[in-house]
Amino acid sequence: MTIEIFLVLSLVVAAMVVFTLEWLPVDVTTLLILMALMLTGILSPSEAFAGFASEIIVILASIFVISGALVRTGVMSWLGHFIDRQLGKSENKIVLFIMTLSASLSAFINNTNATAVLMPAALDLSKRNEMSPSKLLMPLAFASILGGTCTLIGTSTNIAASGMLQRLGFEPYSLFEFSIVGIVVVIVGVLYFSIVGYRFLPETAVASLSEKYEIEAYLSSLLVPEDSSLIDQTLDQAPFSDLGLTVLAIERAGERLLPRPDSAIGAGDVLVVHGDREALIRAKESPELHIETDATLGEEVLAAEDAKLVEAIVMPSSSLVQRNLKQLRFRQRFGASVLGIYRRQHGLASGIRDLPLRVGDVVLLQGSTTRLNALQDRRDVWLLGEVEHVPVRPRRGAIAVLALTTAIVLSATKLLPLSVALLLAGLVVVLARCIPAQEIYTLIEWRLLVLIGGMTAVGAAMVKTDAAELVAGAIVQLAIPYGLYFVLGALAILTIVLTQPLSNAAAVLVVLPIALSTADQLALNPRTFAVMVTLAASLSFITPFEPSSLLVYGPGGYRFRDFVKAGLVMTVIALAILIVLVPVVWPP
Repeated sequence: MTIEIFLVLSLVVAAMVVFTLEWLPVDVTTLLILMALMLTGILSPSEAFAGFASEIIVILASIFVISGALVRTGVMSWLGHFIDRQLGKSENKIVLFIMTLSASLSAFINNTNATAVLMPAALDLSKRNEMSPSKLLMPLAFASILGGTCTLIGTSTNIAASGMLQRLGFEPYSLFEFSIVGIVVVIVGVLYFSIVGYRFLPETAVASLSEKYEIEAYLSSLLVPEDSSLIDQTLDQAPFSDLGLTVLAIERAGERLLPRPDSAIGAGDVLVVHGDREALIRAKESPELHIETDATLGEEVLAAEDAKLVEAIVMPSSSLVQRNLKQLRFRQRFGASVLGIYRRQHGLASGIRDLPLRVGDVVLLQGSTTRLNALQDRRDVWLLGEVEHVPVRPRRGAIAVLALTTAIVLSATKLLPLSVALLLAGLVVVLARCIPAQEIYTLIEWRLLVLIGGMTAVGAAMVKTDAAELVAGAIVQLAIPYGLYFVLGALAILTIVLTQPLSNAAAVLVVLPIALSTADQLALNPRTFAVMVTLAASLSFITPFEPSSLLVYGPGGYRFRDFVKAGLVMTVIALAILIVLVPVVWPP
């Protein structure tokens, strides 16, 4: 083993550790690895940054914009209401229909978007049909993941793999190259869950927000007496933060107002506050405030003015991860109050100001419609449900659908390259005002683009230094005595395992060079091995770390082991289909 191979493999292992422990944001980690590759002379600057100049970046950015336009024009909201109108009481029928729709959508738009827009309809269906949401939400998320295997644009993983193939001198994937195998995987997965699988999912009760987060025990009413020194101070100036309290509503002359940092405190105001036991004791001892001991407070008291209560999930790559609410100055920065954190089946309402946030945490937010919508646009969290109803704009919605359809047809018929067709579609939806031009950059997941651009360079470094060939040689030596199918299965399992600490896209970019080197050493068709690894990278069912699964984790009331049990069965089924069909469609 040369020093260069050792350095490259060490960097890959280091990346896995940092990604797993979430010490740094994924984009920062990726750029640090790039810097290390350049400073050690393994890659030149042009080689390291080549991934950012790839047309793959244009394809991904265009898909994000088009998906955003479909949401903003109400097309996706209309689909959710369409489900409500079409389905009856049959649980099998409900699961079958919503999984089919989810898989169909995610073949052409981001699977996280597909899950998010269908989830409110799924929750409503479960409530109206007295069906546990846990029976529906995991199948919804799994179907969106399965649907991504049907087309090149179904998931960023496929697009990233195609770009890596092209960089290594191979023909990139075509738009519908995976469709035959992907559709079989979808059909089998949907039938399994709608007939058998959903029955083995846990039954979870639907709790109100106040019950789920136990917030009533941490609410209190404080009266501002006539002689209080707080009178005429703004909430920002008053010492509530020092007391450990958050003001959630102001009751004044029979009217309930949403507090803002510049809201002035008046004599006789009743302040609804949230805080732990120690904070409420400190407030009781303050001569500036009187606790109303006979006040009965519940979830409804927080509905002040246009204030809304909404749950939001902390997403992978969020800038909030490993930082607490005090460090973030959350309310001042985002204009919303965090009332509780739901983590691993436990609602936390006490001591949350000092609790570092984790990926998958569900936070209960209170804020105005405007500020909550702005928070959603930041991509740090994903709001679970609509903050306000998205009106359907039929003409612009039709333009967005037509633009995407036309791009697919132009690419499929090879009249235009996929990157050009999708960029054209993106420009059309902007020019037609399907989406405001100023919102374009908020829709693009820049961290994902940095991750793909950077990890493409890591894959290239593995090829350049022969690190991929070394790992491939070890795999061939261990697996070849058992035959071709065992080799393909070993590569697929390696990819699936790596998707847990790494993202799907990062995993495929690491394993793809190894797969191609394996094919070269065996003198077999590299396409067979490349497709196997690419499709296997989408099989992230075993843990809830895939963004689509994270979205349903809290609302479905799942435990980690629920994903392990259901996901393992789904992984085995999908993997068996790949091992059988991939060598048939792409003969070795």
